[in-house]
Amino acid sequence: MYDPTRVQSMREELTKAGFKELNSPEEVDSFMKSISQGTAMVVVNSVCGCAAGGARPGATLSLRHPKKPMHLATVFAGQDAKATEQARTYFVGHPPSSPAVALFKDGKLSYMLPRHEIEGSTPQQIAQALGSAFDKVF
Repeated sequence: MYDPTRVQSMREELTKAGFKELNSPEEVDSFMKSISQGTAMVVVNSVCGCAAGGARPGATLSLRHPKKPMHLATVFAGQDAKATEQARTYFVGHPPSSPAVALFKDGKLSYMLPRHEIEGSTPQQIAQALGSAFDKVF
């Protein structure tokens, strides 16, 4: 577990962009129930370099796309372990990954961008991949 004050700016990078932070399993379940209709993006945040250099800025940049999710949420691996574990129960068929980005339509997982596809990618490449997924999924 990392010092919460040291990761605050990493959290704020997403919350300032409109992502709702989910800190408990109950908050995750409540969010997932609220998206039974509509579209959503859930970002599994992390302290690693690929989260800082790609996932967070790429997810934020993707919100400039004409089609975008109606609901935004984030869990922080390594900080909010129980919330992250609960979020991963909704990523059916995908192994744990952080960072990662999951897209949902009407409460069903429709697209997953795992760490191995984030590593080595620029924020622009990640935003482009997410924008393409928005077009297909939403």
